[in-house]
Amino acid sequence: MSLPSFIALLACGALLAGAGLLAYVLKARRVSRELKTKLEELLEVKARLEAANAALAQANESLERLSAIDALTGIANRRRLDESLESLFKESARKGEALAAAMVDIDHFKAYNDRYGHPAGDDCLRLVARTLEDCLERPIDLAARYGGEEFLVLLPGTGQDGAAVVAERIRAAIESRALPHSESRVADHVTVSVGYASLRPQPGQEASLLVGAADRALYAAKQRGRNRISD
Repeated sequence: MSLPSFIALLACGALLAGAGLLAYVLKARRVSRELKTKLEELLEVKARLEAANAALAQANESLERLSAIDALTGIANRRRLDESLESLFKESARKGEALAAAMVDIDHFKAYNDRYGHPAGDDCLRLVARTLEDCLERPIDLAARYGGEEFLVLLPGTGQDGAAVVAERIRAAIESRALPHSESRVADHVTVSVGYASLRPQPGQEASLLVGAADRALYAAKQRGRNRISD
């Protein structure tokens, strides 16, 4: 092969190699762009999943809160009350502290419903519930709807004297609302009777002991004429 032919062959080979290299570079760039696009898509999907998980967690938290709230009065419901009572009872036993409860009952509430109607009765229940919460000064205290027109207040770290103070505060606050109740045999406005009790829980005791003591005290308050407190 002559020198010119050899040079031409080398030049042709160089051109072919350059074309191949250019094609490889172009392909590599295309693949890189495609990978970048896929990565951006994956990051977007990841961001959407994280947002969806955060929304789901928030929704679950909201549902959990709602499941612990009485739909009518907006305060703690019986489920939360029972859970809190068990927890506080055990904690008080562990710490050797007193735990108090006050049972609150609206005087002659059936007569109120009969006279003013159930919508007004619901408003009365809501007013009493708000008043109970207003009477509690500590975040650890809990006011809950026990059932019907009865409410229960839990007072951790509170003895008999302290429970009496809160019970009277509740009774006086409800009376001060002066909500008319022409069918009451106690007053011309809505009143409540309150039974309170305090004990130092012992390991192995049932939390129902405290509720039972408050309920018996409530019965005594009713027997003594209502619109009063009793232990």
